Amino acid sequence: MYTVVIIGSGFGGQCAAKALLARGIDDFVMLERRPFLGGTWKQNRYPGAAVDVQSPLYSIASEPFEWTRMFAEQEELERYTEHVLRSNELPGRARPNTEVERIEWRGDHWEISTSQGVLHGRFVVNASGPLSTPVIPPFPGRDRFAGKTFHTNDWNVDFDHTGKRVAIVGSGASAAQVIPAIQPDVSELHVFQRTPHWVIPRHDREFTALQRKLLRFEPIRRLVRAAIYWSLETRIIGFKYSRRALKLVAENEAVKHLRRQVPDPDLRTKLTPDYALGCKRVILSNTLFPALGASNVTLHDKNDGISEITETGIVTATGEHVEVDLLVWSTGYDATDGVISYPVIGRDGRALSDVWDPYPRAYLGTTVPGFPNLFVVTGPNTGIGHTSAIFLIEAQMEYIVRALDAVRDAGAVAVEVTSAAEQAYTDKIHREMEGTVWKDGGCHSWYQSRSGHVVAMFPGFSFTFRRWAKRFRAEEHDIHMTATDATDKDVMPV
Repeated sequence: MYTVVIIGSGFGGQCAAKALLARGIDDFVMLERRPFLGGTWKQNRYPGAAVDVQSPLYSIASEPFEWTRMFAEQEELERYTEHVLRSNELPGRARPNTEVERIEWRGDHWEISTSQGVLHGRFVVNASGPLSTPVIPPFPGRDRFAGKTFHTNDWNVDFDHTGKRVAIVGSGASAAQVIPAIQPDVSELHVFQRTPHWVIPRHDREFTALQRKLLRFEPIRRLVRAAIYWSLETRIIGFKYSRRALKLVAENEAVKHLRRQVPDPDLRTKLTPDYALGCKRVILSNTLFPALGASNVTLHDKNDGISEITETGIVTATGEHVEVDLLVWSTGYDATDGVISYPVIGRDGRALSDVWDPYPRAYLGTTVPGFPNLFVVTGPNTGIGHTSAIFLIEAQMEYIVRALDAVRDAGAVAVEVTSAAEQAYTDKIHREMEGTVWKDGGCHSWYQSRSGHVVAMFPGFSFTFRRWAKRFRAEEHDIHMTATDATDKDVMPV
């Protein structure tokens, strides 16, 4: 019996492990379904992969690193995640090639069924991440294609795309990095865009030797992190509080960027969004628009989108047959309704999928009534569209370790948020969501669940979430002294 079972080995799992070790809890195990540890930046190896938050901030606060550039590329991010794993001796606490198939509450602990057998843990921290289950739309004939095909999440690094005819389905953040990276090498590139995205310049640069040396000096590193953090935090003003400010500053910059880089008026029309900036994920790129304007690239918009897939290519809505050698799916992830991909059975035999119908919800985006001792990292409404996701992950850890402390200090069995507290929190989140660009920006995005609720984003300043998560409110939780299918007499009074 483990004290804690962590599911996932990316930054969420790493932050959880570090937080446990800092609390003196070393009886835990990390489960990873892939044959390697590290999560997103080990898995995503597509050409051009890079982070879109400045690397001095997109890092764990207690894990400094000698970054070589402002926006780290995949190879450097992979080195960083390996550094965090090694420096905390986490590989020895991990089980790769172990896919979680089901977890079920057994009254005083969780039973975790995996591809490698059954484990038991008093607490479970799900850190599988929202961007881990790729989605491929069910286009007619999708399985008939006889050429090479893969999702950007599972890029085949052994396949040589040089000189090939390539189709990329999707035009979001991953596609925006892949397109300019492979455009010079392919003979034809067909990009199938459902809706255009707002694109702003990417102010990237390599750090000089002196800058890298200075960033190793802790006071300077903290100052740089703070400067980046507060400059990014101002974006929430436009996303939530002032559509006018958003239009005057950010959208104006994006429009100028488009006009500068796309002289062709027809192409520019195809690339002009009809919704507020921020409603969909904003793309940072200096190279996307020039690549889309290259002579070997054809942009297919909603008017000539995919009608069906054939053995040799794609038939568009206008009847054109586009023959390709490689079909790349850049179609995103099941990041809302499918944030946890395996069955979770809680107290009284209730399934989390039923509780999350019609939309996922959780107190602090982390805990759900009826599911004691279960914590979800990057759960519902913890996404952040303007700053580092790691900042929110670290804030969640503040709450998680305090919840564990409450159980240990009381000599109790379990902690569970009350239904009233979760309902009040969820109501507040969705009240605050009204008027934001994610809710009322004029688009449909992966930020929204099938029900139409925005369940990916936190509707406020990231420091607000951190303040909420920092104090464990005992009055909003039940501390169970015995097995949780017992009665109220077994709940510690608060």
